[in-house]
Amino acid sequence: MRTGTDERLLIGADPGDDAAVWRLDDDRALVATVDVITPLVDDAHLWGQIAATNAASDVYAMGGSPLFALNIVGWNRDALSLDLLSDVLDGASAAADAGGWLTVGGHTIDDPEPKFGCAVIGEVVIDRLLRADALRIGDELVLSKPLGVGVIATAIKRNAAPPGSVEAAIASMTRLNDAAAQIAIAMSATAATDVTGFGLLGHLRKMTEASGVNVRVEAAAVPLLAGARELTRDGVVPGGSKRNLAWVQQWLDAAPIDDVTLLLLADAQTSGGLLFGVEAGCGYEAVTRLRQTGHDAAVIGHVTQVGQGQITVV
Repeated sequence: MRTGTDERLLIGADPGDDAAVWRLDDDRALVATVDVITPLVDDAHLWGQIAATNAASDVYAMGGSPLFALNIVGWNRDALSLDLLSDVLDGASAAADAGGWLTVGGHTIDDPEPKFGCAVIGEVVIDRLLRADALRIGDELVLSKPLGVGVIATAIKRNAAPPGSVEAAIASMTRLNDAAAQIAIAMSATAATDVTGFGLLGHLRKMTEASGVNVRVEAAAVPLLAGARELTRDGVVPGGSKRNLAWVQQWLDAAPIDDVTLLLLADAQTSGGLLFGVEAGCGYEAVTRLRQTGHDAAVIGHVTQVGQGQITVV
């Protein structure tokens, strides 16, 4: 992988970054990202839709709009029909249609375990670029989607998920982050990330470290999907969520918080919402706008001071 230091590369010289941002001119830049997932649901069409929605999320997290995508497929032709693959691709097309981007091709390989995702290219206005390293002192933290997808996906695999929880998780995972990005920009946000595999705490830790700030999170304010807390209490927790919590522990001050809540705050999400900061006093308006578009959003905390990325949960 080539990771140059050309001045046109605004974000993404580190291969660990989720996306790269490449300056086109004084006003515009391209955003490039890729994501691939294994099946989370039994319905092939929904899997394709979730995967494509998830792949486009990094573009929205930077304040951009997806332009086109390339499908990436791993398929076991001996065990799975091409008709089933067609359903997956149709689901991805449904996400593309909803988001206004064009699928221009892709690549398929033989793979014993099915995988699907997309490489997505988008465009962003540089003055409106949302960055993970731009939280400001006093910013209120807004989360646009509830947590719990990882727990519910694990319950689905164990045939232990209540129908209402499955429906709620699917609705969340197939919701694009386009409206959330537009609202973040309209509210003059400067910093954002999408909440995916590292969970809320993991992605927030990346933001706080990069921004050089400490934050306070109100655990009771964080929205959760229906049934997620009960499933977590019953031990239905993905391994990734446990690893997320273990990783962030050294930067976490959460003495009064129970283990179930902490696991949910670290729950590994697929196609999660946006987490962004708005100036003090603006969080309520941001949440009101998000809820008007159908989001179960909330102000979940605020940036307290300059620091080393400490997260206090109360």
